[in-house]
Amino acid sequence: MATGKDYYDILGIKKDAKADEVKKAFRKLARKHHPDAGGSEEKFKELNEAYEVLSDSEKRAQYDQYGQYFGGNPPPGPSGAGWPGAAGGGYTNVDLGDLFGDMFSGGMGGGRPSRSSARRGRDLSYDLTLDFQEALDGVSTKVDVQRAEKCSTCKGTGAKPGTSRTTCPTCNGAGHVNQGGGMFAISRECPRCGGEGTVVEQPCSVCRGKGRVVRIKPVTVNVPAGVTDGGKLRFKGKGEPGEKGGPAGDLYVVTHIRAHPFFTRDGADVLMDLPISVSEAALGTEVTIPTPDGHKVKLKIKPGTQDGSTQKLTGKGAPRLKGKERGDLKVRTRVVVPTKLTAEERELLKRFESSHAEDLRAHIV
Repeated sequence: MATGKDYYDILGIKKDAKADEVKKAFRKLARKHHPDAGGSEEKFKELNEAYEVLSDSEKRAQYDQYGQYFGGNPPPGPSGAGWPGAAGGGYTNVDLGDLFGDMFSGGMGGGRPSRSSARRGRDLSYDLTLDFQEALDGVSTKVDVQRAEKCSTCKGTGAKPGTSRTTCPTCNGAGHVNQGGGMFAISRECPRCGGEGTVVEQPCSVCRGKGRVVRIKPVTVNVPAGVTDGGKLRFKGKGEPGEKGGPAGDLYVVTHIRAHPFFTRDGADVLMDLPISVSEAALGTEVTIPTPDGHKVKLKIKPGTQDGSTQKLTGKGAPRLKGKERGDLKVRTRVVVPTKLTAEERELLKRFESSHAEDLRAHIV
């Protein structure tokens, strides 16, 4: 062990720190500087060295007494008697398994994998196309979802019926292998059995040893009223089944809405183009129009209405996903100019033009 190092300073603690404070400080720094987390191996080694001494009450007492001479050359004196690094003294590697097993079990790579760990199923996605009215009203429908499920032939073992899985020869059933040595040995998932501890010698002919097969299963989903094009709905637990008792994943349904002959959506608002004639725009009128909720209402067109002008019917749009209110129906007038005229109609329009055309362009000439 190197000499001249201040172990308290390395761990960032005071000399009167209690055992649990030493452990807490080491865990925090080891997580940060562990090589698997992109840290420095030299720094990690230094942290281990400091923790090895300060976590042991006897070694810590010796270190507090001998300071920089601890573990190095004996202090000045006839023989260095009582020096903790003298022949017959020294110390052994501290067992950090409990620290690493807890610290890195979340996926940093240093923890020992558990062969019995439950695994959550994968989340799945499905694209669902709806009619315009279905999106407005909501609908309960079945969707065919492709997902991996337990093989019924081998009951999920992956082994041929009548046979069983055997102990993995690489890890001897441990599910993990060690890399490195001494206090720097790091436990890794066994590359052959994937942490299972067992392997399949005679695979099931149906799932080919995987224990799971891909099936298409109908799933009922309740689509709420007011969904939008490109919206995403989450159905908890309707994704892929978990493994070893783990929870199922979620199913995400992306909604797509077919075009409507005259309605379009803008969130909860519904837009509609209303064609009117030139005379209706000029003189005004009252027309009956449909609404998204299946009813009909009368709409007044004021005299002199211009092409592109919009009227809003409050609360006549689509339902909002949150709350009981509905959006608005926005009606935009489109003045349709006739393309075929009778001789009489032409004469009438000419007379109309002679009295209004100059006034229309007076501001630009």
